[in-house]
Amino acid sequence: MKILFVCIENSNRSQMSEAFAKIYGGDKVEAFSSGSKPSGVINPKAIAAMKELGYDLTTHYSKSLDEVKAYAPFDYVITMGCGDACPWMPATHFIDWQIPDPKHMEPTEFNKVRDMIGGKVKELIS
Repeated sequence: MKILFVCIENSNRSQMSEAFAKIYGGDKVEAFSSGSKPSGVINPKAIAAMKELGYDLTTHYSKSLDEVKAYAPFDYVITMGCGDACPWMPATHFIDWQIPDPKHMEPTEFNKVRDMIGGKVKELIS
């Protein structure tokens, strides 16, 4: 299964989604993430939130859609509620998860979004 997770900055939601897909999917899943307007950095809050679960998000980097298009077509393209900001990418299935942007949230609220993402990824993979 090949999955692309897309949000606007590729610094929070899509990065954590990619991480969860790697955690839950193992070698059965190829996971990628990108942003329609990548920030160029991974949010330190996302790094800390995933570190609590034993995943090192510092090995990731913020990518544009152009940087991942070579891996298309995808089985799934999952957008994070970014609407018109997320352009089309070749895929069998398109799903939009309405996930709030945790960028400015306090750690407790940020972790609730992280856990919501983890649950959605686990459900998708199963």
